[in-house]
Amino acid sequence: MMRSMYSAVSGLKTHQTRMDVIGNNIANVNTVAFKSSSVTFSDILYQTTSNASGANATTGTGGVNAKQIGLGTTAAATKVSITSAGASETTGNPFDIRLTDKNSTNFFIVNNGSENVFTRSGSFYVDGSGNLCMSSTGYTVMGWQVDETTGEIRKDTVSALRIMQEKNLTSAPEATTQATIAGVLDENDADVKSDAGKVMNLNFYDNLGYQYTAKFAIKATGTDGEYTVELTSILDSNNKNITEGFTQAQMKEIFGDTDTKTTIASYSSTLPGCGYTYDAANGTLKDDNAPGATITIVGGKILKDGIDTHKTIKDVFGVSEGNLKNIQDSAAAKNTDYEFKDVPNADGTHSFQIIKTSATSSLKFDTKDGKFKSIGNGTEKSVELNLNTANLNKNGNFQNITVDFSQCLNYNNSGKSTIGADAGAVDGTTGKGRKLGAMTGISIDTNGRIYGTYDNGNTELLGQIAVAQFSNASGLEKVGESCYRTTLNSGEFDGIGVEISADGSSMTTGELEMSNVDLSSEFTSMITTQRGFQANSRVITTSDTLLEELVNLKR
Repeated sequence: MMRSMYSAVSGLKTHQTRMDVIGNNIANVNTVAFKSSSVTFSDILYQTTSNASGANATTGTGGVNAKQIGLGTTAAATKVSITSAGASETTGNPFDIRLTDKNSTNFFIVNNGSENVFTRSGSFYVDGSGNLCMSSTGYTVMGWQVDETTGEIRKDTVSALRIMQEKNLTSAPEATTQATIAGVLDENDADVKSDAGKVMNLNFYDNLGYQYTAKFAIKATGTDGEYTVELTSILDSNNKNITEGFTQAQMKEIFGDTDTKTTIASYSSTLPGCGYTYDAANGTLKDDNAPGATITIVGGKILKDGIDTHKTIKDVFGVSEGNLKNIQDSAAAKNTDYEFKDVPNADGTHSFQIIKTSATSSLKFDTKDGKFKSIGNGTEKSVELNLNTANLNKNGNFQNITVDFSQCLNYNNSGKSTIGADAGAVDGTTGKGRKLGAMTGISIDTNGRIYGTYDNGNTELLGQIAVAQFSNASGLEKVGESCYRTTLNSGEFDGIGVEISADGSSMTTGELEMSNVDLSSEFTSMITTQRGFQANSRVITTSDTLLEELVNLKR
């Protein structure tokens, strides 16, 4: 009877242990990546009251089994259902990561400050130092760094992933090396037929990420399918012309293969009431108040007997403000890009003409189908914008730009040209150039690679999350906070880790793996545990009753 009581006591203790495990499972039903546990019972010592005997050939009797009485039960093992994945919960947070593997044997590697531990809880955030950390504990997430030489992941020893550090907050600028001119050029466009031409802007970057604007002018030549294109200026980000004062020869070094002379102004009379009269008969200018004075034009200025009258050809002849400035700039630079000519007319009179010499390239189109044929005198469909000249590229920040004209067309478009310039090749990305980029976001792909995105369009690799795999994941030891530690039975961590895709698994962002606790199973186990505890209690009660009867035999 005493044996029955001791056995029942062991049963009570073991069922209580099982109840403790069930209670912990239910308490963690909503804990991220929690793995449920179960208790395995085992019988314990046996008291042998008689040993087994073999058969007796002499007497002809058979063998007798041993007589043993069990002495109770114990909790033999606590098993963790570690290879069973919990349900997926969508969070939308890009730093929440779920490991999607068949057997749930991959683990994130995190460091608690003293050692590496392992978890399937992928709820992460970026701390104030830029480290990727567990949200619940602050443990740093471990992975592989980017090789600064190659720009690729270096899969050696895992270390803390500091994905937002000073060098990662910006993305290096890139100089523009290619550009595309595309659209329709209509010879009936008023701008194309004007002295100024159809103005086209090309925005580009230097090596430091500063933006510049190259201004081109396209003009009709009077010949079907032929136009001239001229680089008129290059403006910096402050709208300052960095080619101001350049001679025609210097501009030709940058763009253009032909010197083209263009009459930008031709006048046979002066503006009414300006005080001067142009004599078309002999091509001279007269001062209305001093008919005998000698009037000359130098650099756009009106001189009387060699003295500045403080009047310009704009005041007298009505030359545009833009043309006047160009003339004055040219005179100040002491170049000969502008000529002032007295031209005899067929009727014997004279006209006053201003002729500009420009560095241009010719654009040629097929007059049958309007498709682009060439730029310049050859068959090339692209030309070099040579920014690497001694006068322009003094700091060495510019790169030459290959300008592709092949996408241009010469059609009748109701007098409206749509031609325009864009940085980059025809594919829209190659050689486009970029400013200095500021980080705007972070993303993680299915292989755990972490990328930074920047406002200049760049995407840069920042690191990769590594995982650990164990030959016996069930042998890991729980240390709380949904983390595990290696044991002799789990196998050791090699300090390197593996890529999640090594076994066909992946990472899914914006999701978390929840607890794998099955409430229906837990409640069923709770009922059977309660009944087991109840039955063992009844054994103790009954044994006590029997002992009481035994004591009462002697009265």
